[in-house]
Amino acid sequence: MTGNKQSLKILHIVPSYKPAYGYGGTIESVARLCEGIVNAGAHVKVFTTTANGTSELDVIPGKEYTVDGVQVIYFKRIFKDPYYISPALWRKLYRECKSYDVVHIHSWWNMIVIVAAFICSIKKVKMILSPHGMMSNYILQNSKDVLKKIINTAGGKSVLKLTCFHATSNDEYAGCKNFIQDWKGFVVPNIVWLPLLEIFKTPNSVFTIVFLSRIHPKKGIELLMEAISKFAEKPLLKIAGSGDENYIEKLKQYAKELGINETTEWLGWQDREQKFDVLMHADLLALTSYNENFGNVVVESLYATTPVLISGEVGLHSFVEEHDLGWVCSTDVNDIFLKLKEAINDKVKRLHVAATAPSLIKNAFSEESLVPQYLRQYTAVKNA
Repeated sequence: MTGNKQSLKILHIVPSYKPAYGYGGTIESVARLCEGIVNAGAHVKVFTTTANGTSELDVIPGKEYTVDGVQVIYFKRIFKDPYYISPALWRKLYRECKSYDVVHIHSWWNMIVIVAAFICSIKKVKMILSPHGMMSNYILQNSKDVLKKIINTAGGKSVLKLTCFHATSNDEYAGCKNFIQDWKGFVVPNIVWLPLLEIFKTPNSVFTIVFLSRIHPKKGIELLMEAISKFAEKPLLKIAGSGDENYIEKLKQYAKELGINETTEWLGWQDREQKFDVLMHADLLALTSYNENFGNVVVESLYATTPVLISGEVGLHSFVEEHDLGWVCSTDVNDIFLKLKEAINDKVKRLHVAATAPSLIKNAFSEESLVPQYLRQYTAVKNA
């Protein structure tokens, strides 16, 4: 690394940070980014909250922790999800933000980051904003939070224009440019943890489809379940992840109504090691989301040699199509059914994906490949 890159001082503002893994892949991606640029020689600090779903992380608010090499301060939040209000974080940010070369803000439509962006704009600090899918049409059309919309309309866009946006896929980049046409930004994929894996696939007696992600209505799980119910011989569906308990109960009831209850397994949340084992032993990963700016699990599944079926709303669909690593469908149940049928019948393609995907993934999405790209962007924003 050059001296300029090594001397970078980056402050990350994120509503929640590990070990609050229940919030999904963003937690993992932000942590991997912070750890990667620390390892590259940059100075990194994270301001976040104690948020952990309906509970709080077991940390002392305001105390600085070293989390896998990254300096992290967890600030107390006043209200539970979905509101993140932390005057302590904002006060600390107001006092210290000028001492950093770049403040990297993660997410949007969230009081913590909206106010943080306003503070940084007042202090004239260089900012990068990673919306993590928050600028998609799906989010904008389905958001029911009137207060956030009022704030965004009143001054949010003017503040966003002062940032440089970071998109994780070409689709997300287009969505951001559609939201603010003259907004400047760049594309660098998420950094995904890729462990050393010993591959030992065993044939499944029943074709096995896995859904592994946060269990949320935007993931299109009902679409997948409906498509599976159309098969005379039902494939096995394994659903792994956590989410709102009431919503999960509704899905379980829907499985009964569709007649796939006996061929559906609910695995619950999976940790780092467990999820790769689940992915490795599946025949197909399915992610039929209505909105997905990137899709970490797509990278993880392909790295574990398992092909994917994803909707065209998943940010990585172009990569999957370009390298023929699976099947891309619409969010139409009949189309999902037909693509599932193709996947089940095309064993030759599935074997080809298993043989070629891991090396492609490592070259494209490893920390070694992506950290230098992030450092170049930080340097460019600092010098702009």
